[in-house]
Amino acid sequence: MLAAIGLDERQEAAYRALVTTGAAELSLLARRLAVPEAEAEHALRRLEQRGLVAPSSSRSDRWVAAPPGVALGALLSEQRHELEQAELASALLAEQYRADAAEPAAHDLVEVVTGASAVSHRFHQLQLGATSEVCALVTGKPIAVSGMENESEERMAMRGVRYRVVIERDVLSSPSGITELSAALSRDEQCRVTDRVPTKLMIADATLAMVPLSGRGTEPAALVIHSSGLLESLMGLFEAVWRDAMPLRLGAGGISEEHGPDADSTDLEILSLLLAGLTDASVAKQLDLGLRTVQRRVKGLMELTGVTTRLQLGWHAYERGWVARAPR
Repeated sequence: MLAAIGLDERQEAAYRALVTTGAAELSLLARRLAVPEAEAEHALRRLEQRGLVAPSSSRSDRWVAAPPGVALGALLSEQRHELEQAELASALLAEQYRADAAEPAAHDLVEVVTGASAVSHRFHQLQLGATSEVCALVTGKPIAVSGMENESEERMAMRGVRYRVVIERDVLSSPSGITELSAALSRDEQCRVTDRVPTKLMIADATLAMVPLSGRGTEPAALVIHSSGLLESLMGLFEAVWRDAMPLRLGAGGISEEHGPDADSTDLEILSLLLAGLTDASVAKQLDLGLRTVQRRVKGLMELTGVTTRLQLGWHAYERGWVARAPR
């Protein structure tokens, strides 16, 4: 728990023991920690350097714990200051990088990453660097990074990073795939399923993408694509697959697909009137609904279909036959 301020397990155990007792002889502390006295003394000396313990003034082999509120508070403040300095340095380096790369050479827009370890490390690095959204296409046959396996996703969700993931249907037949998918859905990640995805793909904040370069049986490799026309094409590919995939939900019976649009007759009437050119206010008056109700329902349909504009929603409505029925 205190590893964040630089304490290893033995040092933390020694400090906790002294906090509990207030003070203790070296021999007693060594027995309590089940280590030789030399190792216990080494841990105490390291704690002394950090101001967490001190030798007793009455006996040289007796040690006293410093008050946690004061001692740990000072270390935490120091750690925060160091993190602030690191964050500032990171921002300055990022600004310098953007200035130097304002007109990047074509070969700088694509990185080639080779080797299973390097591919896995770069994958997690790109994901952990995301601040708003991670989009992914997941195949049932991973190369270097397993489909949904990612211990970082929970931390990313806590940071407010949105996830949109499309998986191949084969993943649903895998026991580990179901377990990981259930965990993802429980974190409110948006997951959809399709028969086949064209390629494994991960896009972070619409600024970096990663795709596999080689197939199974060869040394794993991947391409990291920076902002460019190629990245925009990959983003368009993801949106197309996302739009046609079937949403998944987690219910009492487990994971299931949402067959068909989750839209009732009122939603379809609202869509029909909007496509006919009526304003939100006119639609509300026509259907005897509140203006906010109309806007809320339209927003819900946009979230359901994964689109960001009403123009896209209209195309989706016609493509899926949502407005085939006439309004009442």
